Amino acid sequence: MTSTFKTKLRDLACGEINSSLIGKRIAIAGWVRKIRNHGGILFIDIRDRTGVVQVIVNPEDENLNSMVKTLKKEFVIQVFGLVRKRPNDQINKSMKTGEVEVLAEKINVLNPSDETPIEVKDDVVITEKNRFKYRYLDLRRPKIQKNILFRHEVVKAVRDFLNSKNFVEIETPLLVKSTPEGARDFLVPSRMHKGKFYALPQSPQLYKQLLMIAGFDRYYQIVKCLRDEDLRADRQPEFTQIDLEMSFVDQEDVMNLTESLIKYVVEKTLGLELNEPFQRMTYDEAMDKYGSDKPDLRFGLELEDVKDAVKILNLRIFEAEAVKALRVDALFSRKKIKEFENIVKLYKARGLAWISLKDGSVSGSLSKFATDEFLKRINLKEGETIFIVAGDKSIVNTSLGQLRLALGKELNLINEDEFKFLWVTDFPMFEYDDEEKRLVAQHHPFTKPEVVSEELEKHPLSVKALAYDIVLNGWELGGGSIRIENIDLQRRIFKLIGLSDEEAEKKFGFLLEALRYGAPPHGGLAIGLDRLATLLSKQTDIREFIAFPKNKSAENPMDGSPSEVDPRQLEELGISIRK
Repeated sequence: MTSTFKTKLRDLACGEINSSLIGKRIAIAGWVRKIRNHGGILFIDIRDRTGVVQVIVNPEDENLNSMVKTLKKEFVIQVFGLVRKRPNDQINKSMKTGEVEVLAEKINVLNPSDETPIEVKDDVVITEKNRFKYRYLDLRRPKIQKNILFRHEVVKAVRDFLNSKNFVEIETPLLVKSTPEGARDFLVPSRMHKGKFYALPQSPQLYKQLLMIAGFDRYYQIVKCLRDEDLRADRQPEFTQIDLEMSFVDQEDVMNLTESLIKYVVEKTLGLELNEPFQRMTYDEAMDKYGSDKPDLRFGLELEDVKDAVKILNLRIFEAEAVKALRVDALFSRKKIKEFENIVKLYKARGLAWISLKDGSVSGSLSKFATDEFLKRINLKEGETIFIVAGDKSIVNTSLGQLRLALGKELNLINEDEFKFLWVTDFPMFEYDDEEKRLVAQHHPFTKPEVVSEELEKHPLSVKALAYDIVLNGWELGGGSIRIENIDLQRRIFKLIGLSDEEAEKKFGFLLEALRYGAPPHGGLAIGLDRLATLLSKQTDIREFIAFPKNKSAENPMDGSPSEVDPRQLEELGISIRK
């Protein structure tokens, strides 16, 4: 009867009780899930995180029966009793403990419970507001507990793998210098140094590079990252990433190790073997074929270049940098096509041209221009619809990429049971920010470019970065790069993104200083832990795998954060609030 759950109050957990314990007297403890009265015989289902076990009360024990009738759902109780086999016609094969029950001899109420504001069961509809307000009750539900426990198994597998590869787990600071070159920082005012602020780290990027300079070779951390940005299903203001960095490596080393890590985690948590190497694709290929730098490869529908095919129409709308199409073996209503048009317009496309062929007749916005020659050029087949977008290349790719995802869902083309991992490589080193009128680093300014010659300054937008993303089923699971280890190259990159020497010293002086003292070649990667657990569980909302998440407004209805603070605290910090 040995159990890792054994304490003074219980011998083992509810889910551990099985037929090997028949005839033994045990103590268990947990929450009352349900009380049933079958023909005058009382049954209590008791639950803890390991499962549910049925307790039966002897109808001849009047005192115990009277006591059980005072129990309610979610009371915390302790039961002493005899494990016995259930009658054959009462065995519940859907429960781990379904072959046995506990005949109660004594029951103690450890703590009563008021009627709960939400039901602690899976098959009920609960508003998001109430779920997050009473998250500690929501977390009692088996489905949510299963998610949190699965996340734990992922973390355990990650640690086991990295420890076996001689990585060292090292913590980095949570109060750091604000270096705004990405999302907005969360700022923390200093009481001891009025007018000065710490920032909460968006990632441990600079610190893990400093650890490489410090000679630690292989570092990892399961780390909180904090970014003040708008939220969606795959984003929270605070999230957790599997962060790692390695010295004396190139891009292949980091990617190969990460791929082995993912395969190990999948095998240990799901029992699946991913034998094949992950597919690889350049950024340019991903954008040209799928309109996304994180394409979902569980279905086809590749973008087609139809610029030459539409020239015969002599339409001004097609006089653009790019003209691309999506060909679908399906027909749609006008209402549905209007929905598709709204999707591409949301991503800045001017409109959506289309043509379809049904029973030998063409229809659609291009039907009146559908000469035999045009139909031959675009090769329209019976039962097909072709959607066309024209405009700037980036807009065409992105808008059709989003339409592709919508069509994949609409036509049930996605195999939800499939895991499609992908490496995307050769990202642009820079992109142009129209608002700030300057170059910005597409990954971050510590990424090493493939080109370090004078081409870097002459044609920066054509330079590729030694950067790589790992994608799963259309989600960016993580990303990384080979870092800059040379101080002169780092200064050149800072100048290209518009930082003067003075600004670079002010923001990143401690890194530049460190690069003077023998920095090794190094690189690394970070994987979103919340995303990894979510996707491996075939779900889509990372909040289901975070114990206490924020809602879509970045608020926590349970504790009321963010909240106002006592004016005396602000006075101590030297801060006044502008209404």
